[in-house]
Amino acid sequence: MTIQDEHAVDTLHQAAGAAAHGAADAHGAEEGVDIVHHLADSHVMEFPPFGEIHLPEIHLFGLDLSITKYTVYMWIAAALLLLILLPMARRRGGVYHGIYNAFEALIVYVRDEIVYANIGREDGRPYVPFIATLFFFILFMNLLGLVPYGGTPTGNLAVTGVLALFSMVVIEISGIVVNGPVRYAKSLVPEGVPLFLAPIMIPIEIIGHFAKPFALMIRLFANMTAGHVVILSMLGLIFLLKAWLVVPISVGFALFIFLLELLIAFIQAYIFSVLTAVFINLSRHPH
Repeated sequence: MTIQDEHAVDTLHQAAGAAAHGAADAHGAEEGVDIVHHLADSHVMEFPPFGEIHLPEIHLFGLDLSITKYTVYMWIAAALLLLILLPMARRRGGVYHGIYNAFEALIVYVRDEIVYANIGREDGRPYVPFIATLFFFILFMNLLGLVPYGGTPTGNLAVTGVLALFSMVVIEISGIVVNGPVRYAKSLVPEGVPLFLAPIMIPIEIIGHFAKPFALMIRLFANMTAGHVVILSMLGLIFLLKAWLVVPISVGFALFIFLLELLIAFIQAYIFSVLTAVFINLSRHPH
């Protein structure tokens, strides 16, 4: 056998191996159900059966400033916030009807049961706009994730991290403004603690200040992601098991979890807002 013949045989063996590997991959793809891409951010927005939209990718000075699916849904949430709440602000003191009446009840609830209940009526009044904005912005983003082929920006750590960062800034500035920078810094060492424990207590207290927004970030992200994973997993059983008997069971459970997600969307907006109010009050009255 010549060198050319040996090379041809090797080439055929490589091609056969690649074909077998590709067939195995295809078989694995048929057997498994990939739900990760439904949960992750993307540069493509899907609109079945009309097709999809490829979002622009922008890179500037080494930074990725691309517009993603979550970015678009954050813009939609902000637009809905302005479309609903700005007309209400212009008609302040008037009588609201329809959907505005429902939002008025929610605003009053946020003011009385979240802000005033945790910070106080007089002290909490300046924080009502910030916490109400947090509540409605998170709520709209949570609900948009329940739209078919939609996206949940609060299921992304970058989004929840920025929201928690804004809360942290407000929390820390509130404590500094009320107590003054010197007294607020002294609160890092609780009263009555021996001086020799200060090198231990100061790092622990500083970590505690960062742990509060970190808990806000992880709590919102984990709860909004978990529900979508369960829904997609239930529907994925239909394609994984390939049995008609599974269809009503999977769809029934998925529908139940979907209705539960509607409740969780409100609960998580409430928890994020109420914890922010609690942390603001703790910052204003350090031990």
